[in-house]
Amino acid sequence: MTATPLNKTTTDKTSQSKWSFILHLFPFLGWQRFTGLTLRDDFIAGITVSLVAIPQALAYAQLAGLPPYYGLYAAFIPTIIGALFGSSAILSTGPVAMTSLLTAASISPLAVAGSENFYTYAILLALLSGLIQIGFGLARMGVLLNLLSHPVLMGFINAAALIISISQIPSLLGITVKQSPHLLLDTWNVFTHLDSLHAMSLAIGLGAIILLFAFKKFFPKLPGVLITVVLFTWISYSTGFADHGGKVVGEIPSGLPGLSVPSFEWTAIRDLLPAAFVVALISFVEAMSSCKVISMKTRTRWDENQELIGQGLAKVTAAFCQSMPVSGSFSRSAINLASNARTGLSSLISAGFVLATLVFFTGALYHLPKPVLAAMIMMAVVNLVNVKSIVHAWRASKDDGMAAIITFFATLIFAPNIQNGILTGIILSLSLFLYRRMRPRIIVALGLHSDGTLREAARFDLPLLPSQIGTLRFDSSLLFFNVAYFEDAILKLMQNKPNAKFILIAGHGINQLDGSGVEIISSLVRHLRENGITLVFSGLKMQVLEVMERTGLIAYIGSNNIYNTDKIAIESLYIRAKEF
Repeated sequence: MTATPLNKTTTDKTSQSKWSFILHLFPFLGWQRFTGLTLRDDFIAGITVSLVAIPQALAYAQLAGLPPYYGLYAAFIPTIIGALFGSSAILSTGPVAMTSLLTAASISPLAVAGSENFYTYAILLALLSGLIQIGFGLARMGVLLNLLSHPVLMGFINAAALIISISQIPSLLGITVKQSPHLLLDTWNVFTHLDSLHAMSLAIGLGAIILLFAFKKFFPKLPGVLITVVLFTWISYSTGFADHGGKVVGEIPSGLPGLSVPSFEWTAIRDLLPAAFVVALISFVEAMSSCKVISMKTRTRWDENQELIGQGLAKVTAAFCQSMPVSGSFSRSAINLASNARTGLSSLISAGFVLATLVFFTGALYHLPKPVLAAMIMMAVVNLVNVKSIVHAWRASKDDGMAAIITFFATLIFAPNIQNGILTGIILSLSLFLYRRMRPRIIVALGLHSDGTLREAARFDLPLLPSQIGTLRFDSSLLFFNVAYFEDAILKLMQNKPNAKFILIAGHGINQLDGSGVEIISSLVRHLRENGITLVFSGLKMQVLEVMERTGLIAYIGSNNIYNTDKIAIESLYIRAKEF
């Protein structure tokens, strides 16, 4: 056998390290090698996604309270950046419903919709939320996003889907109402002004909903969104919809978006920072869910920290392109995946068709009715509704169910400031998490099971141990925030077992032990000894024993009072108890 030279091995490792570093900077260099087959698949996927992306871009700009071309700009260069610098090549980046709603909700309290300040703040929000995501990615803090629990997220998403649908009712009916700080009040005002309903707008809006539903139900492979847009744009043009008081998209500037530095106002930055954090969090959770599906179906890996950087760069790019915050789109990514896209080239091709639209076809969009955009938004968010998830959360844990329900109603009550709803949910979720950790499950009436472990006597119909032996199982790590609860349980057990000479702690569930835990055990050992009781442990894990060894706690407890298994502990204590 020929030995590998040491210097060659070192060189290979250095080369791999350099290549890994380069891939972190430029993830697109790791794309699958292009072949005739992959190019064909990416081209078809890119065209297919663009047929949905272009109409959606116009609709989501309307949802964000911005001119339609903001959506097209967001579907162009940011899409390219997201594909090049994200970790999931199939993820389609651009304007999405949830992020658009959050944009409108975040800015509405600060500026009048349709004003230049409103547009300036939208651009600034894209920059701030992007920088937050980049910061999280560079600090390798992607895992912290898991602090947003699934029940809270589902409560928020269900409420947001309802809010999105409600917010589109005025456009669908062709009614203009003055906006107030409360969406529910605005909705009530809409229904009290039905006498000003625009019949043609309602007819076109309902027609678009029916057609979109029919395409989704019976002809899912056809570009239903594009066909609907083309058909109703033609109807609008032919019937003079705009001349009869109907609202249309209107003139869209043709050509490439201009590049400029976003306007910095420290007051605006201060006011937008909380909202920017929420946009960064929610938009990435949406992108993350798509990445997970793509990863499972394509059996490829993705890096949440790299994706944070990629999505953050896409948002920052959107700001410099005078556009709106973007995110990974679940629906367009699903289309990309279903169209057999192989690499991020499909997103570049999709962006290319958006560019063609900006340069050559903006005039054709002039007569696109706004009720059609409202219908598209409503149909797009139907898939977000998932009431079963809240029911499942309730069945799994009443705390989780309450968190989901409270988040749902808080989001509705705070609307249009829905960022306050998700912040309420996050605070509630973390509070419940800490409360559960502070008061973990404790079982005191234990019996020896036939498998040699201590289990709940009543549940498994086991005989209780002799009165000289008290038992307790602590199902949590023993840390600073729950040591008082642990101490109270031991002292209460001592009071309830006046004849006890031993208190046995079944330690299988104790995964960690910190300084506070060491101190409280030392205190309990001393207190129990003064009362003629010996504290005994069984089944402690190696990492806990190591802490006890380093701190001298094993010597203080007595090594003869620490047993490897419950069975050995019980057998020994039976013998020791007879001595009394």
